[in-house]
Amino acid sequence: MKLLPALPYLDIRFFTSILLVMGLSTPGKAEITSLDTGNIEEILNNAGVALVNFYADWCRFSQMLHPIFEEASNLAREEYPDITQVVFARVDCDQHSDIAQRYRISKYPTLKLFRNGMMMKREYRGQRSVAAIADFIRQQKVDPIKEVNSLEELNKVDRSKRNIIGYFETKDSDGYHTFEKVANILRDDCVFFAAFGEVSQTERFSGDNVIFKPVGEAVPDMVFLGSLPSFDLSYAWTQDKCVPLVREITFENGEELTEEGIPFLILFHVKEDTESLEQFQQEVARQLISEKGSINFLHADCEKFRHPLLHIQKTPAECPVIAIDSFRHMYVFPEFKDVMIHGKLRQFVLDLHSGKLHREFHHGPDPTDSTPGQEDMIEVVASNPPESSFQKLAPSETRYTILSRDRDEL
Repeated sequence: MKLLPALPYLDIRFFTSILLVMGLSTPGKAEITSLDTGNIEEILNNAGVALVNFYADWCRFSQMLHPIFEEASNLAREEYPDITQVVFARVDCDQHSDIAQRYRISKYPTLKLFRNGMMMKREYRGQRSVAAIADFIRQQKVDPIKEVNSLEELNKVDRSKRNIIGYFETKDSDGYHTFEKVANILRDDCVFFAAFGEVSQTERFSGDNVIFKPVGEAVPDMVFLGSLPSFDLSYAWTQDKCVPLVREITFENGEELTEEGIPFLILFHVKEDTESLEQFQQEVARQLISEKGSINFLHADCEKFRHPLLHIQKTPAECPVIAIDSFRHMYVFPEFKDVMIHGKLRQFVLDLHSGKLHREFHHGPDPTDSTPGQEDMIEVVASNPPESSFQKLAPSETRYTILSRDRDEL
């Protein structure tokens, strides 16, 4: 019998990697922890960083991810041998539907990041490759706090970003440990700095303290007045300062925002038009703070989002423009200048929730707005409302198995 020549070492490695991607081979030393109701609290609470794969065996995208996830786990274990530093885990959502519901899993596979048991808002949405996932973990292990060696450094902080600065006598304090934990959770929303000992002494006249430097050169600093060691107080204050009520939507975070599943109230504005943005932010805070959680307040660059504008028959030259995207239809606020009229913007949002915007788009003026006795005189005008534009930024069905969920008719 004629023997086949042995494959060179590099060819074998290449062949093995192909098998891994195809799901035909399984790495021998993968350390993936299977989570269930009995162990999930203990494992996640004791993990500095945990990346959890929520999957279903019948989902082909889950099957494709398994060997990649396992190999990334191998790399992470080599770099972070302490099992409490980095944990790779998985949840079989068919077997543990209660866990899937607890973490609002709407697609398979979903990779959620946890820190000390707390689920991060931003899940992993990067490339599904060993290198990309391993690099994501490395980024999560980078210290988000920059230590300053002189207070002069803080005069040069980027005031176009939100900055949190802590002044501590020592790193070995309950206040600083809480500061570290909060910084790790909100690392994507704020820039964190810390000064210690003699460097921070002039700023610690009443003890350790933390301040917030808002966006803008002339905006005054804000001081945290709560207990520094209290995680709940520190996190709530920092989140309020770091996560703006009106967020910018980009192509990078569009999928994340869309997946939250609540309608958008969007200001389209020219990037340089900060005045319109400030007016919109002020009126949202004044009129719509009670609607937080039922609608996402966003602003978008007119040029970058030219297509949605054209969809509602607007152009960048007509900006600023305010619109609602309900994920079924888009509705345009009549005139931007009307945003300053007390209650006008709020009524626009309430009309979405009540279904009035939807009815008027399909059936003409709402009879509830007519003069008494003239209801029969209203001509019903059929319309063709523009469909949602931002729903196209939702998770792609070519990368996920999207679980069906009912949407309303707004």
